[in-house]
Amino acid sequence: MNDYILLMHSDSTDPAAANDSFAWDNYFTLLQKSGLFDGGSAIGKGLAFRKTGQPGAGSEHLSGYIRLRAASLQQAQSFLSDNPVYEAGGTVEIRELPRD
Repeated sequence: MNDYILLMHSDSTDPAAANDSFAWDNYFTLLQKSGLFDGGSAIGKGLAFRKTGQPGAGSEHLSGYIRLRAASLQQAQSFLSDNPVYEAGGTVEIRELPRD
């Protein structure tokens, strides 16, 4: 199993649907039943830092994340179905979390 993070962006075409608490409750129930869910949260605004010089641009579009386990990127992608942000026309980025 690999670890993945789904990064939700706040760019949906239907913000009300993307933030529907009933849809999120149903989605989290689905994730929990899968046995592959490792947590997640909404995230607020923040700042980017760099020790010297100007930091790279931080994304103001990230609105939350979900961490899960999956055998492959394709299996992780299967969790897009019913994700309120994805279903509302928003962007969900999937990244593998490498193990060192």
